[in-house]
Amino acid sequence: MLFSPESRGIIRLPFSEYGRSVLGAPLRYIPCRGKCRLLVMAGIHGEEPETTFLLSRALRAFDDNFDSVAFILCANPDGMALGMRGNPVGVDLNRNFNTRNFLPDMVESRSILEAPRDTILLSGYEAESEPETKALVALIEKLKPKSILSMHAPMGCIDAPQKTELVEDLMGVFNLPWRPDIGYETPGSLGTWCGERNIECVTLELPRMSLEHLFDRYGVAFANFLERIDSH
Repeated sequence: MLFSPESRGIIRLPFSEYGRSVLGAPLRYIPCRGKCRLLVMAGIHGEEPETTFLLSRALRAFDDNFDSVAFILCANPDGMALGMRGNPVGVDLNRNFNTRNFLPDMVESRSILEAPRDTILLSGYEAESEPETKALVALIEKLKPKSILSMHAPMGCIDAPQKTELVEDLMGVFNLPWRPDIGYETPGSLGTWCGERNIECVTLELPRMSLEHLFDRYGVAFANFLERIDSH
């Protein structure tokens, strides 16, 4: 694995389409060559572009598909393009999964981490009402990964119910603390959906820092982690 000048410009791994967004943008993923053990995904919240940026930078170090790790660079391309947390109709996609605790209700979020909850989104009129969620669920059911690594920001922690080997590995790579939960309910979330289906879901909450500092601090270590975990 090497970040050469030639490798910094483009991702050379081939993409496949798994659906379309509300506005018709292709939902794309990078498949693996064999059985998928880990799905790494970024950008389900459009206001967290650093997740897509860091994953993109790490993947540019590689020339070939991984054996057992698949990737989604941006699960919410409309929201990312528009700079919105949710999708264009105001649904927080990470509250739209078909879980036992799904609520067709308002979702409050913060403009900045220290602010009160000052932004209102929706969870959807019903579970999996959004094309992005439906397509993601279908992809997960197709790939059948053992684990999912969902990238978020900017809380600066590793959020997972148990401190598994994957969690401990990520704690070492990013020097971030483990939290068994984030302190509030997340009805309809991907993590809850995975838990109900015995899929390990680990949330990597990147810390608040500039994009160039993210790459400088974590780029090589994250790429090495991805390469190492694929060889297990």
